[in-house]
Amino acid sequence: MKNSPEKHSEQSVIIPTRGQRPLGGKLFIPEDSIGHSILISSATGMLQKFYFAFSRHFASLGYTVLTFDYFGIGGSGGSPEELRENATNLIEWGSNDQAGALRYLKDVAPESQITVVTHSIGGQICGFNPEHPSIDRIIMVACQNSYWKNFEGGHRFKMWAFWNLMIPWGTSLFGYFPAKPLGLFENLPKQMALQWRRWGTHPNYLMGFRDASYLFDDLKMPILSLSFPADPLAPPLTVDWLARQYRSAPVRRIHYTDEGDKPGHFGYFRPPFKDTLWKYT
Repeated sequence: MKNSPEKHSEQSVIIPTRGQRPLGGKLFIPEDSIGHSILISSATGMLQKFYFAFSRHFASLGYTVLTFDYFGIGGSGGSPEELRENATNLIEWGSNDQAGALRYLKDVAPESQITVVTHSIGGQICGFNPEHPSIDRIIMVACQNSYWKNFEGGHRFKMWAFWNLMIPWGTSLFGYFPAKPLGLFENLPKQMALQWRRWGTHPNYLMGFRDASYLFDDLKMPILSLSFPADPLAPPLTVDWLARQYRSAPVRRIHYTDEGDKPGHFGYFRPPFKDTLWKYT
């Protein structure tokens, strides 16, 4: 089916959360709903606008789609001044932010089935989301374990330096992690970045810090976990590892290897893959 951009409308929205910190989002509303909604939970430091082409395509096909920025990113308090006052962490990105966006989408389209499309960290924090019973299906796009020894060659050294040099020094100097000046992604809240560092330097990654906030075993909806060639940030073994942490869910694991296609870590959401990768959604 061809994409028809005129068959939907868009509106910027403010998403309330139980943590009393509203999030900036965008709602893509189809002209003719097919009774299915998509929530996009983005990668670390990625602005929601990166996912707009993907969202417009599916809204034009009848899906209600919601994107949002995590607290401390872009339209959700991402200025340097706001970041210096931001004490959020990664668990709260799941338990408060992703959960709040899911509630909002459910309120907008209460009769719709919901697919949560997650990218990188987005698939990790599903395990902290108390609203998970509202999810009918999860697609995990390059969602992984980022412990530095899981990587090979020069990328192993880059990951070691990222966790052990860049994050500690950057957060100490700026009061937040200055990822944007370093040419990486959007700046990150200090406590969130330091927690991410603790995960990345532990052999069992986030599972090395398990406590009552961890809901991984409670998720029982179907999960599709995808990895891709030419993705140094999420090699297959790291994606395999995360998929295994959702032990109660039926997981379908695919390493996409179509001849000539090398999406890397970000290609799944780019329009050139509309006729191939987007068919998984």
